[in-house]
Amino acid sequence: MEFKLSDELLAIKALARDFTNEEIMPVARKYDEEEKFPEEVFQKLRDIGLFNLAVPEKYGGPGIDKISQALIVEEISRGCAGIATSCEGNSLVSYPILISGTEEQKKKYLGRLTYGGQFGSFSLTEPEAGSDVASLSTTIERKGDEYILNGEKVFITNANHSNFYVVLAKHKGSEKPKRFTALIVDRDFGGVSVGEKEKKMGLRASATGSIRFEDVRVPIANRIGSEGEGFQLFMKALAYGRPMVGALSVGIAQGAYEAALNYAKERKQFGKPISQFQSIQFMLADMAMNIEAARLLVYKSAYLLQQGTPSPTVGAFAKCFASDTAMKVTTDAVQIFGGNGYMREYPVEKYMRDAKITQIYEGTNQIQRVVIAKEILK
Repeated sequence: MEFKLSDELLAIKALARDFTNEEIMPVARKYDEEEKFPEEVFQKLRDIGLFNLAVPEKYGGPGIDKISQALIVEEISRGCAGIATSCEGNSLVSYPILISGTEEQKKKYLGRLTYGGQFGSFSLTEPEAGSDVASLSTTIERKGDEYILNGEKVFITNANHSNFYVVLAKHKGSEKPKRFTALIVDRDFGGVSVGEKEKKMGLRASATGSIRFEDVRVPIANRIGSEGEGFQLFMKALAYGRPMVGALSVGIAQGAYEAALNYAKERKQFGKPISQFQSIQFMLADMAMNIEAARLLVYKSAYLLQQGTPSPTVGAFAKCFASDTAMKVTTDAVQIFGGNGYMREYPVEKYMRDAKITQIYEGTNQIQRVVIAKEILK
């Protein structure tokens, strides 16, 4: 068992850390305040190979392993979780295509992400179906060599900027409760409309929106895998995505911890730095301990992905524990900053706002506990 990162992994981590320090952290507050999509930052990430992290080199991606991906996601999230979320939106939409797509689909749509510099969106959540995926109401009906798609998706990352959407829909009139099929839907197909950008508590640099499909004609050639396999395919994709939400959560926690540590050394009360008070020391110690535990769970889940043996249990461990850690660490970081922590002039209130969504998206932490319980009670 090896706990030491290789020289190559250390170099990748250093590259991502330096980029974050130089190109993201100086502008993170600006993009958060303006709620602006940071196209300039994304292009710089593309230029140095830190974008489309899940895409193999064959299709224009960096072709990195999953540990490398987790390291990069963590470092970018340390600077801005909104930027990291939009980056990983392209990874998430890639997974269904990589798992079950045809070679033609991979070349066409993954190429749009890489060579074309475009965005795609993984489109699952609906107004009445979040954790309860089986209650999806978006439908398809086969007509000749096309599917007719109707429905609405909400809370979709990059929706307003995406060129295509990977959509899960159920077969209209099917007696099977989980007869779902996955389709690739181009934004310029007739009947596709995108809603306004949502106003969010955090992740303000990332665009989130809704998509409506009204009698959209989707060629059968745009189906991913076989009819009826969409549900399983989307669950597999989420199994690949959840460890990276864990990495993102670790990055948020690490950023807040570093800010709190530095502040505690500088801030003086009662004639000495507050870092000399045991109550602050215990908070910092708990932060460091839990971040390291979360990081190890993330690395283990990423390792299993790389080995081709993704574990639903370990993935749920990583996502759930790391996001709970991010919420606790950022809350304590605000406490250490005191009144300053509540002010937007300081970084920790943003970390706290950004951390909250990690307990919700890509499967709430309540659902992660359901997954864990089901596995351990088998």
